[in-house]
Amino acid sequence: MRAARYYDRGDIRIEDIPAPPVDPGTVGIDVAWCGICGTDLHEYLEGPIFIPPAGHPHPVSGEAAPITIGHEMSGTVYEVGEGVEGLSVGDRVVVEPYIVDPQYSTDPDTDYHLTPNMNFIGLGGRGGGLGEKIVVERRWVHPVGDIPLDQAALIEPLSVGYHAFVRSGAKAGDIALVGGAGPIGLLTAAVLRANGLTVVVSEPSALRRQKAIDTGVADHALDPREVDVVEEVKRLSDGRGADVGFECSSVNVVLDTLFDAIRPGGVIVVVAIWGHPAQIELQKLVLKEVDLRGTIAYRGNHPAAIALVQEGKVDLAPFITGKIGLDDLVDKGFDTLIHRNDTAVKILVSPSGQGLSDQ
Repeated sequence: MRAARYYDRGDIRIEDIPAPPVDPGTVGIDVAWCGICGTDLHEYLEGPIFIPPAGHPHPVSGEAAPITIGHEMSGTVYEVGEGVEGLSVGDRVVVEPYIVDPQYSTDPDTDYHLTPNMNFIGLGGRGGGLGEKIVVERRWVHPVGDIPLDQAALIEPLSVGYHAFVRSGAKAGDIALVGGAGPIGLLTAAVLRANGLTVVVSEPSALRRQKAIDTGVADHALDPREVDVVEEVKRLSDGRGADVGFECSSVNVVLDTLFDAIRPGGVIVVVAIWGHPAQIELQKLVLKEVDLRGTIAYRGNHPAAIALVQEGKVDLAPFITGKIGLDDLVDKGFDTLIHRNDTAVKILVSPSGQGLSDQ
């Protein structure tokens, strides 16, 4: 089968590799679509970060570069291993792409996402969504019913947004400021709106601001180059400030803006993966008693994210702005998102090309 293989920073190759065997307790999936994630871009530009470098195998997966990348995937079950229950051939599914040391529980109410040596399928090994097929332990496979498979590929980043919402402690009626309207920022905003928050987005890209308004995931979309975001948030909140802020850009000025715009006693959640050190003016954190929280991926949030889509509370289709084949991964995928990211939101890849032929 064909797959995109990460060798090192700036070095991704499309290669033919053997299809993985379907062992007991695992599920074989024909990958329909895989989204290009901001984490993939960080690996390409600044990595390896999550990807174990060549010669340094991951302690759980036992793999090191080159590895098959891609972790935002959807597909159809083509085989179920011995002992697998609750899934059948032909089911539409998504993958919760965790690699967790088997000595730790992965029950949804445990902190399996914080266990030592945690990593992700498609980054730390065990195949990836940018290959034609993948075999995954049953625990990590979630059925999506009749959700179209292209939209289902966005369930993974939607789950990131859902977990960030849970981490924030926000509630209906709160005012949220989302810094950055890339895919994670927009999908976090979608979760917030679905849960009854008033959402303000700050984003320089006109396309992404308009996407936030057109999709209804934001009540207000501000251009920080033209609007004083802090003053506008204060105006919208009767001078109080935002109840909760979400940093979704890994840009320091965005984090600074959140500290200025948050109300005293408010919460800031850092959602973005930062590939470089950040500077924080701790005096603002202290004097306003701001609660700064991190969030990583998800913890039992996939079913709730899937339900938002199935119940019509979130429409994922408008966030898909491009579809390409595996051969165009770097030139039309990575290059667009790195150098022209104001022209796209989420680009999906069809590893087999079948999805493109069905268009």
